[in-house]
Amino acid sequence: MATRTPVLYVLDFNVGNKTDNTEDPFAAGRVAVGSAAGGELKTLIDNERMPDGIDVLQEDGGHIIWTQMGHPDKNDGTVQSSGLNGKNVRDLFSNGEIHTPKQVIVDRASQKLYVCDREGLRVHRSNLDGSEKEVLVKRGDWQNPDHVKDQALHCVGIAVDAKHGKFYWSQKGPSKGGQGRLFRANIDMPTGKTAEDRDDIELLFDQLPEPIDLEIDSETQTLYWTDRGDFPKGNTLNKADVSGSVAPNEKRDDYQILASHFHEAIGLKLDDVNKHIYVTDLGGSVYRFDMDGNDRAKLFEDQGVYTGIALAHLEPEQAKALYGIA
Repeated sequence: MATRTPVLYVLDFNVGNKTDNTEDPFAAGRVAVGSAAGGELKTLIDNERMPDGIDVLQEDGGHIIWTQMGHPDKNDGTVQSSGLNGKNVRDLFSNGEIHTPKQVIVDRASQKLYVCDREGLRVHRSNLDGSEKEVLVKRGDWQNPDHVKDQALHCVGIAVDAKHGKFYWSQKGPSKGGQGRLFRANIDMPTGKTAEDRDDIELLFDQLPEPIDLEIDSETQTLYWTDRGDFPKGNTLNKADVSGSVAPNEKRDDYQILASHFHEAIGLKLDDVNKHIYVTDLGGSVYRFDMDGNDRAKLFEDQGVYTGIALAHLEPEQAKALYGIA
């Protein structure tokens, strides 16, 4: 049965627009919040440097965790956290610890966060306070310019299926390049292996237009992803059954396009309570769909340039006290 309307947390990339508080066009992003019923998005945290991925925890008083990419040619990205009120901002990954952080996801079962690192060519994991940092996957050397130029090695989207002991990530390839890939590996590192030579990585899909953010429904083992590549298979919302094993060199194309005609599709979030899917795009829209891709609704438009999205099912009194959302 459907419950109350969730609160949405949306990252506004907003690069190139100066604000009252900064002259840096790369630091004009924001963390915005609003009701899934639509209306106005309110700025919660501003002066963000190219924010990209976000997740929200309601437990232990509540936390927002998000990424700032920093400059793509510098090793200065950050992963940060705050309270639900946007206060007490602190670094979980500081400058120099992660290169260009993209999607971030919290595994509630293990209380770990996972984050993809685009030009860093890695998948990272840590505790929720940023301690016990690990590199789970290393696709190249971020200090090697030839490796960094190879966009087929760029890790972007991340999802975790703790129930089945797997994590998934996307390597998007060149823009509109048709070289995107989706992978998975075991949450537990194989004995004697490292992030560079682990032998449990499975290639699920190859030659996708340009896959970006991921979500996984652990109950059905259905993987969802956005793709910002070229029409007809790009700028889409997609899903696939990933419950089976993958044979070496198997070429899969058994995925379903649920929705299309986005304007640079990026953010993705499943609402497993109300059975909805939320998608954002750089064109400035936030959409809601049924789980089959039907009943398309545009909730927000022309209030920003959107990347990551997260949600929380707050009590009405708490949502009103925090954000003025009825």
